[in-house]
Amino acid sequence: MEGNSRRTSIDSRTPTVIEEREASIQSHVERSSQVEKPDQFLVLFDDNDPENPQNWSRAKKWYLTMLGGVLVLNATFASSAPSGIVGQLMEDFQFGREVATLTISLFVAGYCVGPLVWGPISETYGRRPVFVVSFFVYTCFQVGCALSPNTAALIIFRFLGGTFAAAPLTNSGALISDIWDARTRGKALAMFTLAPFAGPSLGPTVAGYMNVAGLSWRWVFWVLTIFAGCCFVLIVFTIPETYAPVILRSKAERLRKSTGDDKYYALIETQKISFAKRLEHIVARPFRILFTEPMLLAVTIYMSFIYGCVYLLFEAYPIVFTEGHNFNTGALGLMFLPILVGGVVAVLCNLFIFNPRYEREMARRSPQPVDPEFRLEMACGAAPIFTIAFFWFGWTSYPEISFWAPMMAGGLMGFSICWLFMSLFNYIIDAYLFVAASALAGNTVVRSIFGAVFPLFATQMYEALGPQWASSLVGFVALAMVPIPFALMKYGPTLRLKSKYAPTKPHVPKTESVDPEKVEDSPA
Repeated sequence: MEGNSRRTSIDSRTPTVIEEREASIQSHVERSSQVEKPDQFLVLFDDNDPENPQNWSRAKKWYLTMLGGVLVLNATFASSAPSGIVGQLMEDFQFGREVATLTISLFVAGYCVGPLVWGPISETYGRRPVFVVSFFVYTCFQVGCALSPNTAALIIFRFLGGTFAAAPLTNSGALISDIWDARTRGKALAMFTLAPFAGPSLGPTVAGYMNVAGLSWRWVFWVLTIFAGCCFVLIVFTIPETYAPVILRSKAERLRKSTGDDKYYALIETQKISFAKRLEHIVARPFRILFTEPMLLAVTIYMSFIYGCVYLLFEAYPIVFTEGHNFNTGALGLMFLPILVGGVVAVLCNLFIFNPRYEREMARRSPQPVDPEFRLEMACGAAPIFTIAFFWFGWTSYPEISFWAPMMAGGLMGFSICWLFMSLFNYIIDAYLFVAASALAGNTVVRSIFGAVFPLFATQMYEALGPQWASSLVGFVALAMVPIPFALMKYGPTLRLKSKYAPTKPHVPKTESVDPEKVEDSPA
């Protein structure tokens, strides 16, 4: 009873105080030994606590980082794989090119729903349950696609599969944030960024050669099932819980059981959020932040356009390489590989060139944080390159020009896309520190909408305008967006001073009232 009354007294305090205390402890979880306990019965990590994910060995951290990347690779590989078997699907189910495109678009549309569901659930029940449940169901939907008897079944299973495949897109990044501290997180995230673009590049290659080998389109989905099933086994046996508040809750439960003293509690157990508030937090809040923040809106539009262009290529490449150069589906898949190679080069450049510069800037500015605008240097360099890549691809896509010319333009695309995403993602996190989760949720949903919609009009656009002018149209839009990172470099500090959500003002002491809008999403 005494323990219950203690927790009740805490719950009766104002939500702002509770949320502020939660944000403070979560954002400094890697230094929990230095946090002064407001209550001797509040369970925190001890010095060198082996349960603290940030105290795990580097080998274990890198294994989990690589596995998180493989899970994202799995999901994005599945998104593009049907592009290699479109002909078989159209023949078996007797539908047109537009319906065939839906097998890709609706899978990506599932990414719009997933981030609004899996992120908040993982922050309540932990990362591991979300991984286990979502990947099991996702694997089942791959079986459903393989056994689909008609068009409706295939389309529905693809959409539902995309919804559950969105879990690693949100959860794997969170896992990396759980286990790495702020100084070393950049290298892990740089390598992790490659996975969302490696998958779409590999999908057409594998499916295309399976089609050339004469295998049924159903075998593509059986391969996806096997891949997802292997990942599910690895999740069950090798991924532990990494979310600190949930680990501390389990630790508090063990202490209450072992000591017989009900006074021990974890901070997450003091949260009392109504269903209406939680629903508003999940659904409405990300879009309220998105549409009231000019910086975030500009970055989101730019990133969404780039993401849409990635999936537009699945319709453009067959027109250029299959119709123009008479490639079969296997050789067509190979044309996507330079995108992957360009992404690898971008990650290496970030690790060996930009990341050391950022660390030197951290040392120079210490103890003050580095301005978020420093992250935009890569975007300023990559934005013109992305524009050039589309003009290059368009005006070398004539059949009489060697296929090597448009193919190598893909390498430039992959390089610039990865640099843009690494730069802009980090900018959002740094600029909107306390509402980063909501800012990224809104960004992800809008970006996924673009990824789902672009393939739907790409074929008609490339057939009506021709590959040269269709690609040039994309290039001109990209050219119009080039000033975005440069404008943010110049005006970002001024905009952040006027922002309701960007943390530019001095930290408010705990004794003062704090706007709950600015602490609910404090990243752990």
